[in-house]
Amino acid sequence: MGSDVVIKVKIGSGDSSKIMAESVFKNFFIEVYSMTAFTLRFFKEVIKPPYEINEIVKQSFLIGYKSLPLIAITGFIIGLVLTIQSRPTLAKFGAESWLPAMVAVSIIREIGPVITALIFAGKVGSGIGAELASMNVTEQIDAMQVSDTNPFKYLVVTRILSATLMLPILTIFADVVGLLGSFMGVNIKGDVSAYFYFSQVFQSLTFEDLFPAIFKTFFFGFAIGLIGSYKGYNSNKGTEGVGKAANSAVVFGSLMVFIIDMIAVQITSLLQK
Repeated sequence: MGSDVVIKVKIGSGDSSKIMAESVFKNFFIEVYSMTAFTLRFFKEVIKPPYEINEIVKQSFLIGYKSLPLIAITGFIIGLVLTIQSRPTLAKFGAESWLPAMVAVSIIREIGPVITALIFAGKVGSGIGAELASMNVTEQIDAMQVSDTNPFKYLVVTRILSATLMLPILTIFADVVGLLGSFMGVNIKGDVSAYFYFSQVFQSLTFEDLFPAIFKTFFFGFAIGLIGSYKGYNSNKGTEGVGKAANSAVVFGSLMVFIIDMIAVQITSLLQK
């Protein structure tokens, strides 16, 4: 009789794990469908008048200008640390003169865009998710619908467009500050003039380095703005939903940055062959 009980427990645990697995797959496909519908709605709303130009400018100021100090500090430290860490390795091979060119290519091609996008996801993505989620909790979005205002166009479209437009500008700013940090790093154990340093930097950079690096940041910004808006706009009611929206916006936004970057690197390498 005891064995019968054990068999029943095993069957029950197997059924529950199967149900859990089915639930996970079901929730995943529901999430993908909802995200796709949300994205298609954005493209539909973005081309329909009226255009919320004033709100786009306001959000661009909040997203772009307010992020400058954090981006500047991050870019400067990246350039400084990368130069200091790379000098001993190059000195072993007598290639210390290549330090400005190597650091410049590394920052412009990959480190600058990706690190800036990750900082952007942490600050802007979480901010968008938390702001829209709090508006959802306090029923401000419902109030906008009642007052014959399109909340999706006013809240979502403007933030996604602002994030898409501001991240490339912030990336260029971070690259410039990173090169200044690298210049200071070179002069910690040396005496290199600004003219010599930046002439080497510009000689090492080509159009194939600059254009793909800046172009992919538009997709980074779009993905971060889209995910933050989606998580906040569709958050659960209650204060707990605000925290979940902000947290998931950062996690999935950062993950999408790596996925898009991987795809962009593969496409760039194929085109350069």
